[in-house]
Amino acid sequence: MTKHLQRDMEFLEREIITQSSLVEEMISKASRALYEVQVDLANEVIEKERAINESEVKIEEECLKILALHQPVAVDLRETATVLKINSDLERIADLAVNIAERTIGLSHYPNFRIPASLEPMTKVTVSMLRDAIDAFIDFDSEKARSVCKRDDIVDGYNREIINEIYQLMQTDPSLIKPALHFFSSARHIERIADHTTNIAEDVIYLTEGEIVRHRHKETFST
Repeated sequence: MTKHLQRDMEFLEREIITQSSLVEEMISKASRALYEVQVDLANEVIEKERAINESEVKIEEECLKILALHQPVAVDLRETATVLKINSDLERIADLAVNIAERTIGLSHYPNFRIPASLEPMTKVTVSMLRDAIDAFIDFDSEKARSVCKRDDIVDGYNREIINEIYQLMQTDPSLIKPALHFFSSARHIERIADHTTNIAEDVIYLTEGEIVRHRHKETFST
């Protein structure tokens, strides 16, 4: 690796780490806003969307510059490609956090709606997945990345519990159908965040091992 390529790769790594920290903060705030129905906190999340979009463009431009100027090979090429994909997933995760915040504002008009208990542990697992996926990227740790992928099933389990509870609630009390649908969408967004985080972890496996494991989730991580 040339000195100039090393400098640009280190800058790229710092940028993706900074972006991931902002996205993690957005998820945490959006989730807390949801289970505490805090409109002010939800608005804080929405206000951060522009910064994430600007960061995504900046990182993508930096990746393209590295590819054009340095023509990296082997692990440097894989790392640049991985950052491009992680960057895209982080931006989508941020969008989902904003969607959760928007649903929270809608839910605030229904103070009688009781938030299902499974939401808090579901969000805690999801946030820990993102944190560990980024740590795995920083440390080139494929084992940690694989552990992230395995936890996606835990989030799916919580999501099923929430769906069942919401379904029963709507049957029992039709007046709560509208807030229940707001909440159902929010829970679905959290589940999608876990899916995007799994994508990041799978990209780390590609980076460290050169193996593309996307679309082979059950086969690769069930044991």
